Amino acid sequence: MLRPLVFCVIAALMATQTPSARAAPKKPSAAPATTTPTPSRAPPAPPKLEPPTGVPLRLPTSPALLPITLATSLLVVSPHPDDEVLCCSGVIQRVLHAGGHVSIVWLTSGDGSELDLLVVEKSLLLRPSKLRELALRRMQESRQAATILGVPSDRLYFLGYPDRGILPLFTDYYITTYRSRFTTATAVPYPGTVSPGHPYTGLNLEHDFETVLDKVRPTLVLAPSPRDSHPDHRATGLVTIRAMARRNELSRVNYWIVHGGEFWPIPRGYEPELEMTPPPAGHGLSQHPFKLEPDEEQRKREAISAYHTQMEVMSSFLLSFVRTTELYSTTPMPGN
Repeated sequence: MLRPLVFCVIAALMATQTPSARAAPKKPSAAPATTTPTPSRAPPAPPKLEPPTGVPLRLPTSPALLPITLATSLLVVSPHPDDEVLCCSGVIQRVLHAGGHVSIVWLTSGDGSELDLLVVEKSLLLRPSKLRELALRRMQESRQAATILGVPSDRLYFLGYPDRGILPLFTDYYITTYRSRFTTATAVPYPGTVSPGHPYTGLNLEHDFETVLDKVRPTLVLAPSPRDSHPDHRATGLVTIRAMARRNELSRVNYWIVHGGEFWPIPRGYEPELEMTPPPAGHGLSQHPFKLEPDEEQRKREAISAYHTQMEVMSSFLLSFVRTTELYSTTPMPGN
């Protein structure tokens, strides 16, 4: 049954590549004039999948996560530095409190943010060197946020693949080397990553992710839903699904959404007394709330605030995730 599920997710990811189907926030259009290698293949586009609309008013309270115990080994799979604290701070703290182990892996280091360059670096020019410096800052902020939550430094794994380039690695650049249009890098450029110098290919990304799985041996994985509107998030969900399916451990994965639709989370801003409302992008998924204790919610805010670069750019959005609940689904797509 795993092959049809993986095929369904791949089809959905590729279908949402079309401009009309993207729901991720718009970015400035300026980019350096770089050349990109000719793709090794160009698979035909599958039929367009239109995301359903509508949001249920309230969620069932049945648990989604596996039991959290001393034996729990949690792996949080994060597309960018900051996603892990937005989606999963409560569960991270609960596992550590129970005596279990927590590990975090970041697929990118957030080196494709033109808005960060404008606001943080006060630069109108898209300079690759500045974006690489920004990525190093975001990696350091990740370490600080993890420390606030109590995650040991030896359980933090950075892969260093290209921001806004994860999905192309699984369509046109699985074997052919990809060139980042933001940093101009064609290989992992950052020290402290799992495989520095690894060429940017989907094959290498999967290899590095499998290396992390071998080290962590997770009993519980929290990964982005393929219904998330950001392409890096959708592709990160695909990476997780493919890897866990090969291990016959797909049942250990729960899914979360950060980019859930325009104006979501509702309401925007710091509202710590409210529950998280279901994202429109998750319509059709069986989403379950995970209730945070007051001290867990407070530490979550502190961890989010450790991302100084992101707080300068989008504090209202980030603080919208400080709510009394976090939402998870046990399936990546409706009907699975």
